[in-house]
Amino acid sequence: MNRHLKEQGSVNPWLITAIIFIVTTLAAGGFLTWALINYFDQKDNVDTKVSAAVTTAVKNQADKDAANFQAEEKKPNRDFAGPEDYGALSFSYPKTWSVYVEKDASAAGTFQAYLNPVTVPPVSAAQQFGLRVTIDTQDYDRALNTYQAAVKKGDLKSSAVKINGQDGTRFDGAFSKDIRGSAVIFKLRDKTVTLRTDADTFKGDFDAIIPTVTFNL
Repeated sequence: MNRHLKEQGSVNPWLITAIIFIVTTLAAGGFLTWALINYFDQKDNVDTKVSAAVTTAVKNQADKDAANFQAEEKKPNRDFAGPEDYGALSFSYPKTWSVYVEKDASAAGTFQAYLNPVTVPPVSAAQQFGLRVTIDTQDYDRALNTYQAAVKKGDLKSSAVKINGQDGTRFDGAFSKDIRGSAVIFKLRDKTVTLRTDADTFKGDFDAIIPTVTFNL
């Protein structure tokens, strides 16, 4: 009787070993499964990041190549020549741009010219051009005063410039609801010269044109 109870209460060491083996195997299997899932998840993340980085690099290089091509395509520049009796205003502009002279000052009035990439669209106050050129008989100080309201309002920023020895004033910002760009104004004898770009898209070209401006006092 006592022997039977003793045998019944004892634990089989093989059973314990088997249980430990099963638990260890399951734990190892669970860890392996977790490790594999984590590996593939990380691999997918790395592959995605690498793919995105490659796509970005290719796009950046393509954009850079396109910008370089456009910049080279504009060279060599052409020379603009204004009326001799209006100070012989001149400057260099991209060869891919076209020029339209609306008023040639033949009647001693206002000279107006428009420059734009490829073709010059119909002239209007709201139309955006790569460059507007105006030489008028308005007094320089009076011309500057026409911008003061916009400067006080904060729509325009004003700064002094000196180009090839000539003093001028530059305005950057919104000239109207349709026109946002930059303008440089010079005093030319008893006249005023205004060069203006009508969109920030042309700012790079405008900034390259302005340093080439010359005229006779």
